[in-house]
Amino acid sequence: MIELIPSINARTFEEVQERIKKIEPFAAWCHLDVTDGVFSTHLTWREPADLARLTTTLRVEAHLMMEEPERVITQWLVKPVTRVIVHREATKDMPSLIKKCQDAGIQIGLAIRPDTSWEALVPWAAQVDLLQLLAVNPGPSGQKMDIGTVDKLVHLHCECPDCIIEIDGGITLETGRIMARHGANILVVGSALFSASDIGHALAAFKQLSD
Repeated sequence: MIELIPSINARTFEEVQERIKKIEPFAAWCHLDVTDGVFSTHLTWREPADLARLTTTLRVEAHLMMEEPERVITQWLVKPVTRVIVHREATKDMPSLIKKCQDAGIQIGLAIRPDTSWEALVPWAAQVDLLQLLAVNPGPSGQKMDIGTVDKLVHLHCECPDCIIEIDGGITLETGRIMARHGANILVVGSALFSASDIGHALAAFKQLSD
């Protein structure tokens, strides 16, 4: 069955906490969008020290959309973070990132933007826990999915059928169904959940995509 992870794209830690409480009864994970204003001009909450104040039953996936994440990665390897995702385009020292995460017992995922070839992920597939196709430009929630994501997914799944592939951005019931059919393992869902009148009902509908 495909896994659904609610995405939180927020400007303040208070908003992060509020959104986590909304999804906590219905989800096992949450996905935190973290931007630095450089890799993405869109600014979100980005203070790992705040996580010491976060009380949640959810496992946290921190998506670090920032330049040279290796410079700050150790700050993010703290509870309740279970997995961090970094971008191939922004990282200058992948081996160092991978080692630091592994030493801390934290999973690491590698992502690419819509304008990067899926082939950039292949050399690292055996060394990371997850491959992510970001299906929108790094930025605010609610964007439409880049049509080229389907083709990327097909090629990546064919090249690495045992890889865990996550799709992030532009996920609706329609696009989610397409991604599930073509080999995606995890869908990161943001505005389609938080704009729903009943988050639990909306999440249940997404969980049926692979039935």
